[in-house]
Amino acid sequence: MSFSVAGQRVVVVGAARSGVAAAELLARRGARVTVTDRKAEIDAAGALANRGIALELGGHRAGTFTSADLVVVSPGVPLDQPVLRAARASGVPVIGELELASRWVKGRVIAITGTKGKSTTTTLTGRMLEAAGFKVAVGGNIGVPLSEQVDGSTPEMLHVVEASSFQLEATDTFHPWIAALLNFSPDHLDQHSAIEAYAAAKARIFRRQTPDDVAVVNEDDAAARAMAADAGARHVAYGLELAGDGFTIANDAIVERRGREVTALVPVSAVKVPGRHILSDVVAATAISRTAGASGEAMTRAVGAFSGLEHAMEVVAMIDGVRFVNDSKATNVASARRSIESVGRGVVAIVGGRYKGGEFVDLVAPLVERGGSVVAIGEAAERVERAMAPAVAVIRATSMADAVRAGFARASPGATVVLAPACSSFDMFRDYAERGQRFKEEVQQLAAERRART
Repeated sequence: MSFSVAGQRVVVVGAARSGVAAAELLARRGARVTVTDRKAEIDAAGALANRGIALELGGHRAGTFTSADLVVVSPGVPLDQPVLRAARASGVPVIGELELASRWVKGRVIAITGTKGKSTTTTLTGRMLEAAGFKVAVGGNIGVPLSEQVDGSTPEMLHVVEASSFQLEATDTFHPWIAALLNFSPDHLDQHSAIEAYAAAKARIFRRQTPDDVAVVNEDDAAARAMAADAGARHVAYGLELAGDGFTIANDAIVERRGREVTALVPVSAVKVPGRHILSDVVAATAISRTAGASGEAMTRAVGAFSGLEHAMEVVAMIDGVRFVNDSKATNVASARRSIESVGRGVVAIVGGRYKGGEFVDLVAPLVERGGSVVAIGEAAERVERAMAPAVAVIRATSMADAVRAGFARASPGATVVLAPACSSFDMFRDYAERGQRFKEEVQQLAAERRART
């Protein structure tokens, strides 16, 4: 498809990393670019101005949008805000950064979405394919925006892209060669109008696929199966409980099953990161990478060297027999439940933040089964306590320092204190990474204090 913006007036909405990458890409392609952001100051102002990119900060001007030839939105920018409605009413196309970049990349795209596990699966898929000798670029919703990969894209390159619902909802021609849906559960309901809108955004990953493409779907997840049912691509199934053809676990290995033929690919013993949900992500990455042409030997090497992602079931320290685990990326209830299910008895879960949907009561059963308790933090603390008490003991904390110390006081030797927020971080922190970093800092401070006493 021929797509040119030369000489066109293009507005980029949002000046975080993806927006900046899109603006710079557009400028290199000859567009007259304006970046607009509600913030009065942005970090990239100087760099953008030096590239001849105009800035409109501190709010959005309707006239800028309605007089544009194209509007490109950053992930998370609400598509129903008045200036975007006005642009569409004036006949101006509104697309997302992922859609923009995908129109120019020369390599094939492997896109991965789901409510949880996207970052782990995307990262591990990239490493498996690199180990197999492919030229790979990993990014999207993690790391490098696809717009930063365009200039270096070649026909033989594989772009392994984590795709969020916010990126997918603003796509039109986005056409991944391999599209993977890991799972689906309520999330981001503070920004999507309803769960149906969230599901529709996720399902767009399959929208432009043809029979020459591949849809990789978690057969353990009923919602994911239903969302992929109408995909026009060839289906490849995976799942820990998969009974039919596809990728699953058998005889202590990740295997590919085709009829009576079962091929062992990756020994389960190679998986270093704990948690059944992590094992599911590894099976997903195996299914994707094998479909793309990776060998079992290459995938096994990649898995064996993979110690997990920062802020995803990251073991921080052991203090007086109590283990501390940072799972700050568990930003929804389903992810937090899997965090809790991955640790043993006496677990103390730090839960809370800015509520974005889901039922905290879903955490009660795994906590009760493990004799667990909760330290509630953030704006959602009262909601957490209402949902869980008295079935589960709930302690309130007003800061991460207090939460870490309350968790340690509650835990017995052999138990785990896990940061499993089930919420976004924006009430107390810039993002989940800052929240996880603060947790780690407070744990290390506690460890230092304990050492000083001995």
